[in-house]
Amino acid sequence: MSKPTIVLVHGAFADGSGFAEVARGLLAAGHPVVAAANPLRGLSSDAAQVRALLDSIDGPIVLVGHSYGGAVISAAATGSEAVQALVYLGAFVPDTGESAEQLVGQFPGSTVGESLKPVPLPDGQVDLYINPLVFHANFAADLPAADAELYAITQRPAAGAALGEPASGQPAWRTIPSYHLISGADRIIPPAAQEFMAKRAGGEVEVVEGASHMLFASQPEATVAFIEKAARDRGAAPGGA
Repeated sequence: MSKPTIVLVHGAFADGSGFAEVARGLLAAGHPVVAAANPLRGLSSDAAQVRALLDSIDGPIVLVGHSYGGAVISAAATGSEAVQALVYLGAFVPDTGESAEQLVGQFPGSTVGESLKPVPLPDGQVDLYINPLVFHANFAADLPAADAELYAITQRPAAGAALGEPASGQPAWRTIPSYHLISGADRIIPPAAQEFMAKRAGGEVEVVEGASHMLFASQPEATVAFIEKAARDRGAAPGGA
């Protein structure tokens, strides 16, 4: 049988190009791969756009989210019959009423507050970037400095409203099996916060020791292996791909 399509959803301060090595590995393993363009404008609107993409794909899907992208996939997959598994990579896994901003503040160890560089917009809203001066140390410490510099240059901002918007409705992880790859040296979402959310979701957990928040770029082999495991598990399950 054909393998499920892997849909990759980036988070804030990143874009789909960061998944290049992960996509390469998944393609080599025979998976169709789609990297969603996450607008980073608002949780509900971002989730609606990702859901429209999911609905355009034939066959089973393994849906992967990094960081804020975890909040997006938790909303986008609700009620989907195509999504067989949710894979969270150093990600937010909010319950109803929780926001990324709230969750990151519940545990000590995050540098996100001191790392943000706000850019006020004409409509009164604000775009948030990771200050390039601290991008390597705080966001991508296990990447070579030259690579981190390029990711800092090409990062996409998140609207402040998106990070503060609470999740609404039933999250998809309550009905769809979840897998959680924890970035063990994360300075953006503390590992303790990731482990709390993963345990609450009841999913399978693996910790990548020493991995920064940008583990999908810095640890592509471990990331691919974890996504493939989720795909194999669901393929073997009743009703799986």
